[in-house]
Amino acid sequence: MPFRFHSSSLFQIATSILAASLSASSAVAQEAVPQRSSPRPKIALVLSGGGARGLAHVGVMEWFEEHRIPVDIVTGTSMGGLMGAMYATGMTAHETHEFISDIDWDETLLPEPDYDKLAFRRKEDHRSYQLGIPLGLKNGLAGPNGFNPGHGAALLFDRVAFGYSEVGSFDNLPIPYRCVATDLLSGNAEVLKDGQLAQALRATMAIPGVFTPVDLGDKVLVDGGLVDNIPSDVARDLGAEVVIAVDVASPLAGRGELQTLGGVLNQTLNIVTLENERRGRSLADVVIAPDLGKLSAADFLSAEKIIQLGYEGAGKSLSALAPYALTEDEWRQHLQQRYARKRTPEVKVAQVEITGVTGNEKVRLQAALSKYAGKELDISHLETDLTRFTGEGRFDLLGYEDLSSPGGTGVRIRAHEKTYGPPFMDLAVNVQGSGTGNFDFSAGFRITMMDVRKHGGEWRSDVVLGGTNFIASEFYQPIGTSRFFVAPRGFYMKQARTTFQGDHQIAEYHDRRLGAGFDVGYDSGRRSEVRVGYEFFNGALSPVVGADTLLGSSGNNGLLRAKFDFEGQDSPNIPSRGARFIAEVDHVIHAPGVTHSFQQLRLSGSEFIPITAKGSVFGTGAFGTSFSRDAGFFQKFSLGGPFRLGAYSRDEFLGNHYAYASVGYRYELFRLPVLVGKKVYAIGAFESGSAFDDFGRITARHSINIGALAETILGPVALAGSISPTGRTKVNFSIGRLF
Repeated sequence: MPFRFHSSSLFQIATSILAASLSASSAVAQEAVPQRSSPRPKIALVLSGGGARGLAHVGVMEWFEEHRIPVDIVTGTSMGGLMGAMYATGMTAHETHEFISDIDWDETLLPEPDYDKLAFRRKEDHRSYQLGIPLGLKNGLAGPNGFNPGHGAALLFDRVAFGYSEVGSFDNLPIPYRCVATDLLSGNAEVLKDGQLAQALRATMAIPGVFTPVDLGDKVLVDGGLVDNIPSDVARDLGAEVVIAVDVASPLAGRGELQTLGGVLNQTLNIVTLENERRGRSLADVVIAPDLGKLSAADFLSAEKIIQLGYEGAGKSLSALAPYALTEDEWRQHLQQRYARKRTPEVKVAQVEITGVTGNEKVRLQAALSKYAGKELDISHLETDLTRFTGEGRFDLLGYEDLSSPGGTGVRIRAHEKTYGPPFMDLAVNVQGSGTGNFDFSAGFRITMMDVRKHGGEWRSDVVLGGTNFIASEFYQPIGTSRFFVAPRGFYMKQARTTFQGDHQIAEYHDRRLGAGFDVGYDSGRRSEVRVGYEFFNGALSPVVGADTLLGSSGNNGLLRAKFDFEGQDSPNIPSRGARFIAEVDHVIHAPGVTHSFQQLRLSGSEFIPITAKGSVFGTGAFGTSFSRDAGFFQKFSLGGPFRLGAYSRDEFLGNHYAYASVGYRYELFRLPVLVGKKVYAIGAFESGSAFDDFGRITARHSINIGALAETILGPVALAGSISPTGRTKVNFSIGRLF
């Protein structure tokens, strides 16, 4: 941006020169501080909670180190507890800043591992059943006692605490440390002073209703901000003579911000903590309150800005803080004493120990993670492995800590199984429509039982009712300890099918299928699956509207099938990157209306490519052919409907072959409140395709779609207007699976 000189610039330049002069004078004054003849006062740094606003603590600590302000005690609550722990375990303020800058907050705060790290079968669950409500049947129908079990956040805490897992008292850290949690059973503040540091951090940050509470003996602990968000009293109890409190709590909102449910809930929480925050401020000698404006507790993407505002906020308290500054010699001695207490774990891992789980699961984890023994510890790879195990669905947390061991450090793996399942229940609501004349609603659930016969065996049952009815059950069993599996299944399906003459619907049918199948396959673990098997079903067509023009189309169908499914996208709903591809080859042995066996090929896929921080281009495509044969009605390819030529009716085109492609652009508009969903996108796409019987006579149809997509707790919600070059128009809407 070009520089423009305004008349006020002379005043700004003069002001800057004066400020620099005062700063230099202050530095000179600090250098001139004589060696003290009496011991200096013991100084405590007290850090409040505030979510993302708590990142301002890092800026305050950077200012302290630049101006040689010593810290002898650290106390904190919630995010202040985490920032304080980093400093207390021996990180410099600069190292803490770098640590924070490397965190992917979106991934860290997810309620489960990132989609890419889920097991392939859990990805299938997420694609088909997208209602974001985790449920289980272990002790009756129940869910977790928090929206987010905090696996990603727990790994962050483990990283901070690694090296101090067996420190005992938190007085033994480089800087004595305390954090505060709330005991839900008594309603009292719980000052955490010893034990597992990572567990203490989980407790102080366990926001009720968001993160799962922490069971600690006879206590159930959640975020300490409810009772002591600025724990100056804890610092006084530790013998602090000077208390410097940093208050980053959100201010009370004005009337204009109370027009939404989220605004009211935030204001309620702020009022609940207001009185204890006033108490904490009154017990402090110096209060630093950075001006964070309207930055919210969820603004983690503004981390650098928040840190800078924290630094500036500390600078505004220069006159109050200057008396506590040390000389260069005093500062050097202070740091030597602090870092002499810092622990540096041995690089080589002597052993790996598994806790929190017994039986086959313990044996399996031990076998998989013993590869780290005898090698230099790679924490990044270890966290990835633990996340992938969590992505299998049984565990809500897998953490790690250092374990003192002769000959090097050991690693203890802490496993925590979900308390509400297995069995697990996934829910879905699927809606597709074009105005009021073409509407399909269905809802259902999937129940997954795990380890039915031995590890890896799953019995998965589906019930979906509505415009489309689907009931199915599959038993999936790995062969031995390999990734090969067998999978017998049975199913019943009823759906509406239509036939057209030109662009006019002439009949509607109920398409009923009852059948069974048996597959043998290979599961790669996360990204792909291959199956080969046989499927048999009895298909029946019954007219609902219009004449029966499909006489002789009911009967038995039998086919051999080979299928390859690759999933490399970063979301089951609205991806921003990655590719998905499915290839399927069928040998139809017999089917109503055909006299000879025939082969079919189906190919489909999509790819999303990010081109900006908020925008991605995408392409989708599909192709199917019956080669040189005519297919039976149950094997015909269809085209038309939302995201399959949106300007046309569902299944308007039917043929022995089909081809479809679309290209488009998806752009993030804004984020939804946490209790509603994630993001809202604008989307535009051009579609082209055809279903046909003869390769020599192909009529391509086109459609342009413009609309919006939203990631909600009900799954993806889409609303788009579609128009064809011939003037066909529709307004399509859907809830549930899109691509």
